Amino acid sequence: MTEEVNGKVSNAAADLVRARTQLLQGGLPRNPRLDAESLRHALVDLFELWLTSKGSELGIAADSGLAVVAVGGLGRGEMLPYSDLDLVLLHDDVDPARVAEVADQLWYPLWDAHIKLDHSVRTVPQALRVAADDLIAALGMLEARHIVGDQDLSNLLLGGVRREWRTGIRTRFDELITQAEARWERSGEIAHRAEPDLKNGRGGLRDIQLLDALAIAQLTDAMPGLGPDAPGGGLKQAHRRLLDVRTELHRVAGRSRDQLRAQDADEIGAALRIGDRFDLARTLSDSARTVSYSVDVGLRTAANALPRRGLARLRRMPVRRPLDEGVVEHAGEVVLARDARPQRDPGLVLRVAAASAQTGLPMSATTLNRLSEDAPELREPWPKDALNDLLVLLGAGRGAIDAIEALDRTGLWGRLFPEWGAVRDLPPRDALHTWTVDRHLAETVAYASVMSTRVARPDLLALGALLHDIGKGRAGDHSVVGAELATHIGRRLGLWPSDVRTLSAVVRHHLLLPDTATRRDLSDPDTVQFVVDALTGDAQLLELLHTLAEADSLATGPGVWGDWKASLIGELVRRCRLVMAGDRLPTPEPIAPELIAEAAAGGVHVDLKRGESKYTYTVTVIAPDSAGLLSDAAGVLALHSLRVLSAALGVEGDSAIDTFIVSPKFGDPPDAGLLRQELIRAMAGDLDVSAALAKREREASGIGPSRYARAEPRVIWSGTSLPGQVILELRAEDRVGLLSRLAAALAGCGADVRWAKVVTMGSAVVDSFCLDMGAEDSPVRRETIEKAILAVVPRPVPKKHEGGVSDPSIGF
Repeated sequence: MTEEVNGKVSNAAADLVRARTQLLQGGLPRNPRLDAESLRHALVDLFELWLTSKGSELGIAADSGLAVVAVGGLGRGEMLPYSDLDLVLLHDDVDPARVAEVADQLWYPLWDAHIKLDHSVRTVPQALRVAADDLIAALGMLEARHIVGDQDLSNLLLGGVRREWRTGIRTRFDELITQAEARWERSGEIAHRAEPDLKNGRGGLRDIQLLDALAIAQLTDAMPGLGPDAPGGGLKQAHRRLLDVRTELHRVAGRSRDQLRAQDADEIGAALRIGDRFDLARTLSDSARTVSYSVDVGLRTAANALPRRGLARLRRMPVRRPLDEGVVEHAGEVVLARDARPQRDPGLVLRVAAASAQTGLPMSATTLNRLSEDAPELREPWPKDALNDLLVLLGAGRGAIDAIEALDRTGLWGRLFPEWGAVRDLPPRDALHTWTVDRHLAETVAYASVMSTRVARPDLLALGALLHDIGKGRAGDHSVVGAELATHIGRRLGLWPSDVRTLSAVVRHHLLLPDTATRRDLSDPDTVQFVVDALTGDAQLLELLHTLAEADSLATGPGVWGDWKASLIGELVRRCRLVMAGDRLPTPEPIAPELIAEAAAGGVHVDLKRGESKYTYTVTVIAPDSAGLLSDAAGVLALHSLRVLSAALGVEGDSAIDTFIVSPKFGDPPDAGLLRQELIRAMAGDLDVSAALAKREREASGIGPSRYARAEPRVIWSGTSLPGQVILELRAEDRVGLLSRLAAALAGCGADVRWAKVVTMGSAVVDSFCLDMGAEDSPVRRETIEKAILAVVPRPVPKKHEGGVSDPSIGF
């Protein structure tokens, strides 16, 4: 009797396999090949039909006390060609012998037909205990779906699992994150893997299920909005594409498989009408990065929404701390201030992103969505404050990568740089490259930020790093195409015409040094002359290309930059410098006649006028010249949250005439009369500028950039045509009140500053001081001054001591 029943069911299971084969090979007569999505729906219908038919045959009815529940792919309605069949046979107050007989007659035919089956037989309380003890089992049961039998019994399980998941999420959330991170560590990122794991990799189908689980716990939306201009169609489209690729992977492999092999990519791309393997890789990168971003948002949102108990419920609401004009930190995220008006403030996008990159805090998804919907596009040319915020963003090291990725996933980066679309998710054609082209550009920016003090123009280095491969993904030589694009972008950003030409040349020749150094004879004078002619003898351009070559190589992948390549390029650059004319020394800015006349009248004068852009102002300080005046004046500006963007400092007779271009950190600048009063107090010793700046920096340390720099500061000494006068050039990263601290350090060394030119580019400064050393100029005196200067500028994180612990007191 048993063999006969098993035989009948086995024949039915064999029919199931034949029907599945027909769907995979031919489909319906009028539709010879089902597309991936239609195939999944057909397979769901096929398996449901078989299970409901067999369930009825075995007496699994509405009043039987038995129910079949599907989990996994069938439970989600996403049945793939060779996915496991995950089933739970539920029973309630049914004779154990009867339950065993039904289970055997349901499972064995499927096994005999070689259908992979994960099965269990449980009561509802048993199933709920398993879900409570096993996180993986709980996640699976959250996707469960009734197939046949007692609907009320299935509802008890489905409702109970979801109810206990919601009530217990607080204690299981950390385990959920730990499990996800372990999976990502094992399987890597889909977007940047040659043979990605579509199911378990970061940005894969498991992450979609994670978002669903958080939504069921009522902690987040399973499909967070990505903005109206989000590339690729958003999370729903990314989910469907991942499923389509995995469906075709099963069909091509003829078995269950999660890892996409390189040899199958062309066939799968053609089947999905995407294109070749490179087109498929680009589609997968877009989808996976969209999912990854959504998971990051979902986990942050869920963490903030977790129910609190005990003392945690009594904690005060998170404080909103200001970061920039219209930008605050709240609950560990960068958000808009309550009075921010995105519709009237096109530069707000870059201020939000710059604050995020510098602090390492993520931008709130709600804020990004609001900016996507409301923020207007920047007019061309960009105002200077918008360009400066872009440079702050690009100079933030690794923080820039996450900020650019968030802007790009929400469509905001494409508004700033429409040219980015051609390189977004573009896969590399060379196996040496680790990243997609757009991520490679962001990686190059991060590496270049560590080298910013090697060049006199860190702003052009950062922009060159961002744009050096922007010509890829288009017809023609990407260096030539990219140079033309860089010209258009440079003009849009509002760069000076000479800087636009330099930026274009950086992009055009970014491969010149590595290609020449590794392929031509460096001892041949013609080789050196070839490079010098290509760069029109521009030593500054040579300096930029030398640094960019290293950043570009490091961002390409392991082993691309090494001692051999570094030595060859270094030798080529050294030989080129011998042929080129040296860099021009900085010269003092001329002083306007009306300021000279005002200085002749004596006294302390402070004037404040609106600058060229919305958020810049010109502050002119005229006062009797003294050793501490510059430190006091710059300190007073910093204490009133006025960031010095540039400064020209000179002396006329007995008066110092200092002109500062400043930008308020928040709101409007203070009245000029107040600045004058504070300056007089500082000059009289009634205001301790140094102590006040230290306090201000301590207050900002919890929400501002790290006290450690990314790039090593650099001091360069140069002679002048005047005896006893030398020029000290400092290249470093900015900090609160840096100019005031530098001036105080110079004054403390007895250095007489005759004039100075100060320039801040994003988060980098290039400050030149002309010092009258007189007869005291000597290597020892220069070393003393240099040590004093370096003691007040940000320094990189110190190397660990022998004990393995870094000294936290060493920062500047």
